[in-house]
Amino acid sequence: MSKWITLGLAIGVEVIGTSYLKVADGFTKLWPSAIAVSSYAISIYLVSVSLRQLPVGVAYAIWSGTGLLLVALIGWLILGQRPDFAAIVGMVLIVIGVVVINLFSAVTTR
Repeated sequence: MSKWITLGLAIGVEVIGTSYLKVADGFTKLWPSAIAVSSYAISIYLVSVSLRQLPVGVAYAIWSGTGLLLVALIGWLILGQRPDFAAIVGMVLIVIGVVVINLFSAVTTR
């Protein structure tokens, strides 16, 4: 499987896990808690597989940055947690950082 597909799956599964953390209500609800924990385990496994071909810093920047944006989007659209201006600016800066790493860093061409 492609390193990018594996990393993309890791991001998607991590976003599911993080979203279920809210529903798990501090691990007081069994099934949402089980989904959150198992999602994190699967995500970590998939990230570790992608690290066979990707530098750890690059993979982590993409994984965490993309995950943050997707979780913020879910928080806004589903949970009604609208980000303020400072949060939006911070997220835009994270996206810019990930783009700069991928387009201009020699580390990504391993």
